[in-house]
Amino acid sequence: MRNQFKVTSLKIKWANILKYVFLAYALFMVSACDHQKNDHNKVTIAVASNMRYAIEDITKKFTKKTGVACELIISSSGKLTAQIKEGAPYHIFISANMKYPNDLFASDFTTKKPEIYAHGKLVIWTMNNDIPPSLQTLTNKKIKHIALANPKTAPYGTSAIEVLKHYGLYNNLKHKLVFGESISQTNQFIVSKSAEIGFTSKSVVLSSAMKNKGNWVDINKAVYSPITQGVVMIKQKDINTTNIKEFYNFLFSSEAREILEDYGYDVNIDK
Repeated sequence: MRNQFKVTSLKIKWANILKYVFLAYALFMVSACDHQKNDHNKVTIAVASNMRYAIEDITKKFTKKTGVACELIISSSGKLTAQIKEGAPYHIFISANMKYPNDLFASDFTTKKPEIYAHGKLVIWTMNNDIPPSLQTLTNKKIKHIALANPKTAPYGTSAIEVLKHYGLYNNLKHKLVFGESISQTNQFIVSKSAEIGFTSKSVVLSSAMKNKGNWVDINKAVYSPITQGVVMIKQKDINTTNIKEFYNFLFSSEAREILEDYGYDVNIDK
């Protein structure tokens, strides 16, 4: 009887163990399916560095409103364009100009022509309290390094070069210029004081992360080409585009435009 009781007890014990194992496995599979579902519905957005802070606020508001998660890939417009051409799985590209979105459209990487969502603005920024931020200051002997984004891949860098050339400063100052891969790296040069002064996007100095840090001044936008910023949806095979289109349209909504204006962008643009 004792042996029979032991065998019965063991059977019950193993039955309970198997039941819990099965339950744990079932819960794991449900969680995995939910994760895959959420990941599948996520909108992946390639974003030019100047939009870093503004797009974080915009996507938070969008996700809160719709429940759709967004993943941000932040770099220079030129680098993001190269990645898209190499097959990067981005759904939307938010550029710092129209050159790169137009290039992608011409190469048949987008679902339709790019649209302008904002115009950016250029500023001069310094973390050194004894250096007044101005174009005239750039020639000061105290300034050994002037930071700007690489004009080959970053539109704000192109605009900075235009400003220097407009005022006849480029040839005298080109030995001082240090180039960041993007506005983000340029900002690091300025914030760390590796460069005494530099050119950046107005959206950066108005962000909560950088507000009231250092000193900055606007540059007359008449002396550089308009920084016309464009957005496109990228062609991807076998995906549901509902959430992608919803975010694309949200970027042109009054809610998103209000955020862009708070970051210094000009949004008086007909869609």
